[in-house]
Amino acid sequence: MRGHKVEQLGIATVGFFWCFLMWFSTATFSPSIAATYHLTIKDLGLLASSAIWMTPAGRIFAGWASDRFGAPRTFAAILAGCGLVSIASAFTTSYELLFAERVLVAIAGVSFVVGVQHVAQWFDAHEIGTAEGLYAGTGNVGAGVGALFLPRMFGTDYRSAFLWLGMIALVIAACYLWRGSSAKTMERRDAVRRGGDLRGMVFVWTRYIAIALMLAYAMSFGLEIALNAWLPGYFARGFHNEILALGFNGVAGIQIAAGTFAAVASFNASLFRPFAGFMSDLFQRRGWTPLPFIAKELSYAPRLHWLAIALILIMLSMIGLTVAGLYGFLPWSIAVLVVLGIFVSFGTGGTFALVPLLFPDRPGIAAGFIGGISTVGGIAYPLIFASSANAHVGYLYVSLYMFAPFIMFYFWAARYERNPQEHGLLGRALAGLSSAPKPS
Repeated sequence: MRGHKVEQLGIATVGFFWCFLMWFSTATFSPSIAATYHLTIKDLGLLASSAIWMTPAGRIFAGWASDRFGAPRTFAAILAGCGLVSIASAFTTSYELLFAERVLVAIAGVSFVVGVQHVAQWFDAHEIGTAEGLYAGTGNVGAGVGALFLPRMFGTDYRSAFLWLGMIALVIAACYLWRGSSAKTMERRDAVRRGGDLRGMVFVWTRYIAIALMLAYAMSFGLEIALNAWLPGYFARGFHNEILALGFNGVAGIQIAAGTFAAVASFNASLFRPFAGFMSDLFQRRGWTPLPFIAKELSYAPRLHWLAIALILIMLSMIGLTVAGLYGFLPWSIAVLVVLGIFVSFGTGGTFALVPLLFPDRPGIAAGFIGGISTVGGIAYPLIFASSANAHVGYLYVSLYMFAPFIMFYFWAARYERNPQEHGLLGRALAGLSSAPKPS
């Protein structure tokens, strides 16, 4: 058996970091692309949302593939395929073709669930929150690194950036295939492979708690990727005069300023994700269950409470972002983004500290469903933001009409003192398929 769990965590993290960097490189250069092809604000909203189009179905398939064929093969295929298309997009002069190619490059976003499955096969229950947080948090920072450094390295030359990103992806793919190992033991690998059938997939998809976790991830990671794609254009248009007053001029200057401000949320959502996983582990060790209605006696109940707290904080911060925008106060808007990014990390880290524990024999399928369908938020949110007469009000609409109902459903689904994953649609027909540990 190749490798050690720390090496496997490192391999998965590097692969995901580069996939994330490629995934949102289009958004990073959206001002340059908009200037080249004379795009409107509506066009920018469409371009921002297009980064997520392939992710929902792609993550579902990738999660299943990682269970059936192993994470190293699946991850290497994603890196190599997206890298080749990124290289091709560097030589494209037609906007329609460029748009289509960047949609294909965005398939890189499906790699997340493959890494989740990979890490889950190497780490034990008491450390899973921290391990998954380190993987996802360090990987997610790729979006912030791209927004902050790519414009400084390449200016408005997005073609060269796409070329280099693609070539390096091919190198990482080869390394992943060479050093990656699918599971800590043959027994664990075989158990996951057996669980990856159609009946097991239907079981996961119809559990109320799986749906609730999917909505929680839509509130956290779905929002994170929406903001990654939306914020550069939002700051460039919504705070144009304020940015000019700071001394940034021209497309390149505004792009640097907007990318820097946008990176605030992404960096915090990434950098605090290991801490979020650690806090889920800490809640678990200390047995903290402070909220009403949510189950308190389950073996993993404290993790349910930690995630619920995160969801409430995310909704309140989104309302604060609207208030800051309506007052046109740029420093306040950035400050709200700082805390929003932290709270988003609480939600993402809290969600995937639970998933491997709820569905240990189907981690890829569960991660694909929860991490895949939730990314529809990355498509929907930018379109809502762009459709409002005032771009600042879109955050409030999403909070009240989407996030509030999501939180209510999560509270309802997590209320059982018996294992929540036993409850769902088609409950009797799929009885006996639950593989989560019983309460101690």
